[in-house]
Amino acid sequence: MRWMILAATLTLASGSATAQAAQIYKWVDAQGVTHFDAQPPAGQPAQELDTQKPVAPPPSAHSRPESAQEQLDVDAKVRRQVAAQEAKRKDYCATQRTNLAQLQNNPRVRQEVNGEFRRFTEPERQARIAQVKKSLDDTCN
Repeated sequence: MRWMILAATLTLASGSATAQAAQIYKWVDAQGVTHFDAQPPAGQPAQELDTQKPVAPPPSAHSRPESAQEQLDVDAKVRRQVAAQEAKRKDYCATQRTNLAQLQNNPRVRQEVNGEFRRFTEPERQARIAQVKKSLDDTCN
């Protein structure tokens, strides 16, 4: 019984292989229409197509790790740049918060202009406080 099943399976498998090996012909008629058929046309040249071409192999596995490694390197570089920018932003925010505290707590704030110290007037101090608050809101929050 097993022998018969094996023989039937082999017969079917060899039959499908010969069906796949059938020749296909391609030609263009007088109207410019391309035709495909199992029989060549009478009185016209036809191109015989090879239907048994192997399937193209998948892309090389060697190229993938290189591109993946390159992508990892780029990702790491971007992460370092973002971390450096974030550290600069934190330092800037800390400095601005210190400046705001000094401006709010000390009414006699001085600024060096051309080597000489000049004291802020109250409207200048309030304008500077508003400017620092806006900078903190825009950058640090």
